[in-house]
Amino acid sequence: MGTEDVRGLGHRRLATVAWMIATVALAGCVVDSVDDPSLKKSRRGQDSAEEETGSPERGASASGDPSSDGSSGSYGFLPGTAKFRKRLTGADLDTAQRWRVAGTDLGIPYVLENGSIGYLFGDTFGSAWPEEGNDWRSPVMLRSNVHPNAPGGIVFDSAAKVAGNGRAPELFFNAHDTRKVWGNPPSEFTAIPNDGISFPETKRQIISFMSVNHWDPNGLAMWRTGYAGLAYSDNGNDFVRLKDPIWPNNEANTDPFQMWTMQRDGEWVYVYSVRAGRQFGPMMLRRVHWTKMFYKEEYQCWGKNGADWGWGPTCTPLFEGFIGEPSVRRLSDGTWAMTYLNTVIGSIVSRKATRPEGPWSNEKIQLTTLEEPALYGGFIHPWSTSKPNDLHMMVSKWTRGPDGRSTAYHVSHYVGTL
Repeated sequence: MGTEDVRGLGHRRLATVAWMIATVALAGCVVDSVDDPSLKKSRRGQDSAEEETGSPERGASASGDPSSDGSSGSYGFLPGTAKFRKRLTGADLDTAQRWRVAGTDLGIPYVLENGSIGYLFGDTFGSAWPEEGNDWRSPVMLRSNVHPNAPGGIVFDSAAKVAGNGRAPELFFNAHDTRKVWGNPPSEFTAIPNDGISFPETKRQIISFMSVNHWDPNGLAMWRTGYAGLAYSDNGNDFVRLKDPIWPNNEANTDPFQMWTMQRDGEWVYVYSVRAGRQFGPMMLRRVHWTKMFYKEEYQCWGKNGADWGWGPTCTPLFEGFIGEPSVRRLSDGTWAMTYLNTVIGSIVSRKATRPEGPWSNEKIQLTTLEEPALYGGFIHPWSTSKPNDLHMMVSKWTRGPDGRSTAYHVSHYVGTL
């Protein structure tokens, strides 16, 4: 991978860092003077960060519409509540020595078919810094059966497609085509995991991923995808990337089904999705029977038909905002937890609900860019609970020094309260 290619790969986080710094200042200092109505909507104040949205005054129907208008409140410089627990990856840790997973991000945790946890990593390198271009691959999976509350924290015990120690390879084909061409199909710069899910009945795992067309900022989007797709494995190691179904993006980068998070409840898999690039847009909800995930026509939308909400062919946003990669998990007590990066305030925030459709609470700040510079992710560990100090999140960080070279590119474990 050449120098120019690596620079392109870095545009996502470099632009995000600069933008978050600016927007945090906006959120803290000049909320009332912002002219962009979409920004005002995202930051419109509420009386309580824990109050559930969905009343008629906030765009909901009097009959109990379980949607939300995405109101976030005027946060200013409020600190987050999550605390650092442990750094999980890096060139100085055994992830590099054992599996050549040094510089990496995401670490999306999901329950495997055997009950342990798989962690999905995005653009991964054999050296500390992406600009070195050393053994670039994505996605990669490490695994662990250690509870995040264990005294020593999360410890990885194996890598997918590896017997013991050895280089952790890509789980499935990644084109690594750096031309950034919009065609049919668009060129694929890299394949980045969105989420994973497994089914004990069949021992099958399914990974949702986004095919990234380029990392170049365009307007308020940090990158553009060509499409969202699925890959599966029936043995926990060998994944098959499906050519169909896919969910194509458009050249304007506005399709709201590009970045997924998936959670099963009973016979249904609930799929929450947003646009690529952490831009302003809707949070959509669909569901599909767990045996029908490969059949696009089987996906049902949660939407509004007149005054009534229900499952049908058309999705209505749960809420809107500047939303980064989403993460949703149903916790052991039945609480639904959601996290994502709110790029207006540069913070990982959480919401909660009692059912998948909502109503969803207003945002609660978990971690800010003031506490963890250049943060993103915030993926919920499925063994989290709604008890105090038991919301476990995997948080990514990519910082650079004045010379433009990386100073941190890794995943850490943070613990907050839902």
